[in-house]
Amino acid sequence: MELEDKKLIADYLGGDTGAFAVLVTHNLKLVYRYAFRMTKNEEDAEDITQETFVKLWRNIDKFDLDKNFRTWLLGIAHNTAIDFLRKRKNFVFSDFDNEIGDFSETIADIAPLPPEIFARAEQKNLLEVALAKLSPLAREVLVLYFEEDLTFNEISTILKKPLNTVKSQQRRALLMLRKILEDLM
Repeated sequence: MELEDKKLIADYLGGDTGAFAVLVTHNLKLVYRYAFRMTKNEEDAEDITQETFVKLWRNIDKFDLDKNFRTWLLGIAHNTAIDFLRKRKNFVFSDFDNEIGDFSETIADIAPLPPEIFARAEQKNLLEVALAKLSPLAREVLVLYFEEDLTFNEISTILKKPLNTVKSQQRRALLMLRKILEDLM
């Protein structure tokens, strides 16, 4: 996918305007999913996603083809989400800067039994409630690591923080998530 995205960028910069539309289509779910996890609101996630792709379009000529496109794009989405959340002022932004259970996907069985389906739905709901109680930065680090499957190096690049800081924030976020889950149970 990464090579395909880079080829689309090169094609777009070479004059193929349709290549940008394909690039957006390839990455729309990634950006929307990230934005939704940060805001927990469909309309806000749509706004952030749209603004992210506008910024991508404006700055695509600055992308270094030797770099990871997904990391660069999620960096734009991260900055856009922060700007959006700052404007909204629904949270204490210092949480984002100062703070920092496993929510990886469960392996789906070919034919799960109804009680298993119900138990999974309950666990997912419980996890969503617990994630919503985390600070935005703690939630962001977990989402980028577990859901977007990014490395600590990629997350460090996106958040513009030292690698060890990101690792510490992820560890603290997991501990906070565990405590919240224990309290909910």
